[in-house]
Amino acid sequence: MLESVGALTGSPWIYAVVALSVLFDVFVPVLPSGVLVIMSATAAAATGTGAGQVPHNVPDILVLTLCAATASVLGDMVAFRLAWRGGERLDRAIARSRRLTSAQERLGTALARGGGVLVVIARFAPAGRSIVSLGAGAAHRRLREFLPWSALAGLAWAGYSVALGYFGGQWLGATWLATGVSLLALFAAGAGAAFLVRRPGPGTAEA
Repeated sequence: MLESVGALTGSPWIYAVVALSVLFDVFVPVLPSGVLVIMSATAAAATGTGAGQVPHNVPDILVLTLCAATASVLGDMVAFRLAWRGGERLDRAIARSRRLTSAQERLGTALARGGGVLVVIARFAPAGRSIVSLGAGAAHRRLREFLPWSALAGLAWAGYSVALGYFGGQWLGATWLATGVSLLALFAAGAGAAFLVRRPGPGTAEA
């Protein structure tokens, strides 16, 4: 497994690669940030070590989690700010997208009521993070309403992804089977989150 992943997982540069992948996948959702996080966590499990007991050649799972979570929040904030300042052109683009318009309306209602569970759920859905971050910014939601939920979403997603890779590696060994099972669990969570995000809220008519 580690040979297939390459020397990158045995280098401190893995943290930078994971961070950049997570940071930019808010704009390019096809980037394999979740795959990188899981494979790095599986590499950490290969030696049976955990946070605080990590040799030089494997990622530390605690640092990996914090790295991915921080990059997730930073990416959200960049998308939020860009959408906030997007002007009429971005507003027209969002108006043409049923998904963005619906997410914008639902997110605005959720945040206004003091809750933002939608932000957390959408973090697991394919492109859900992009839709919610851009929608919140374009709707000019207050940063203090959005930021805490973005932080919770990033931490939940990073913790879940790292846990999948680490415990998958512990139970099944550092093999492609462990990675495949972990990715399947990640995709299953994404499918469930996508269903919840797309489901019309109370009082919302089906398109």
